[in-house]
Amino acid sequence: MPDADGHPTPGEMELRAVLGALADPLRYEIVSALLAEPPETARHCSSFGLPISKSTRTHHFRVLREAGLIRQVDRGNSRMATLRRAELDARFPGLLDLVAQNLAERPADPPADR
Repeated sequence: MPDADGHPTPGEMELRAVLGALADPLRYEIVSALLAEPPETARHCSSFGLPISKSTRTHHFRVLREAGLIRQVDRGNSRMATLRRAELDARFPGLLDLVAQNLAERPADPPADR
């Protein structure tokens, strides 16, 4: 049973829920950004610079949290998100490695036209 904040235990993480969460481009970018950080890095949910409303951002982080991809902790009037890297690696070996590999293979954004 998920904890009071909606975080499932590793045994409760379902592959379909994790893949469904990663299928959305914005949520994939959030996970990719956290994966590029040192392990256990916590970031404010607003620090990702997503071009969406606060309510939509809340929805995306809830989906990631309930799938088990991130852990969120309240810090005053904001929430911090941390990638559950070790738990995900234990439950779904190689999944985050594929995301990291895809991130490394992505072509760089073209320079902006002037």
